[in-house]
Amino acid sequence: MTTTRLKSLLLALCVGGSATIAGAQSIDPILEVGTQRTTAAKASQAKIDRLADETASLLSDYKTVTKQVDGLKVYNARLERQIANQERRIRDIDESISEASVIQRQIPPLVVRMLDGLDQFINFDMPFDLDTRLGNIEAVRANMERSDVTSAEAFRQVLELYSIELQYGRGIESYSDTILLNGTDREVDILRIGRIALVYQSTDGAETGAWNKETQSWEQLSAGDYAAAVRKGVRIAKKQATIELLNMPVSAPEAN
Repeated sequence: MTTTRLKSLLLALCVGGSATIAGAQSIDPILEVGTQRTTAAKASQAKIDRLADETASLLSDYKTVTKQVDGLKVYNARLERQIANQERRIRDIDESISEASVIQRQIPPLVVRMLDGLDQFINFDMPFDLDTRLGNIEAVRANMERSDVTSAEAFRQVLELYSIELQYGRGIESYSDTILLNGTDREVDILRIGRIALVYQSTDGAETGAWNKETQSWEQLSAGDYAAAVRKGVRIAKKQATIELLNMPVSAPEAN
């Protein structure tokens, strides 16, 4: 009886041990699968982290490029406006060039008419500095025949003559000249006050006269009325005396 129970117990132990070994052998594959899954999970996480970093870098680059593109759009729009303005200027210049030849052909006749008009004006004006004034006109006429003087330069010279004539109406001057009085040339001092009075006085102060616009001739004045004033005016013009009011023979304006 005892022997039988002992055999049974041994048999049970053998069977139990076998089961334990078998159970241990069945757990190892599970643990190995878990380990593999952990390793794979780590690899996947590392890949995810790498992709996340790459995505963040790409997003940053995208934002930078987007800003650059926006800046380039603004810059390109500005360039387009500038190009449009330059194209308009080119068209205007082309039109000016096409008209320049026409204008250039019109300048010489205009200069001639202006010179003729100025010549006529001087001949009807008070006879002061005639040699200089008429000489300037002839000089411009001569320049128009020169090949090295452009039409624009000739026009500028005519405008300068007109400016000089304009200045004559605003100043006062005195100079010595020879004028024809009663058929005789006389050395006199001329006093010009703008274009309102042109008077003369003989060098000895004995005779005083003025230019009469209506008769276009010199007329003698009363020495008692104007001699002292003319003498004073000559000194003022030569900056030898201070400016003061002078009694001068001025023609009254004609009524319309």
